[in-house]
Amino acid sequence: MRGVVLVGVVVVVVVVVVVVVVVEVVVVVAVVVVVVVEVVVVVVVVVVVVVVVVVVVVVVVVVVVEVVVVVVVVVVVVVVEVVVVVVLVVVVVVVVVVVVVVVIVVE
Repeated sequence: MRGVVLVGVVVVVVVVVVVVVVVEVVVVVAVVVVVVVEVVVVVVVVVVVVVVVVVVVVVVVVVVVEVVVVVVVVVVVVVVEVVVVVVLVVVVVVVVVVVVVVVIVVE
């Protein structure tokens, strides 16, 4: 009878050990899965941050280029307008002087 009880106890201990080992393996696999998911999430976040930084840099470059273009165009237009006005004034003055000289010479 003692032998049967001893065999029963050994069987129960072996079953408990097997169950504990299986549970430990499942826990380790779950931890590995969680770590892999966390790594994937971190990589995705890093990629998103890099994309956002690139977009911000592109927007800043575009804005700076637009401002430079607008300033250059405005300066060129203003300079051209001033030159045109000065040339017109000089032409008018020359014409008036020539007319006055011609009138004086003719009289």
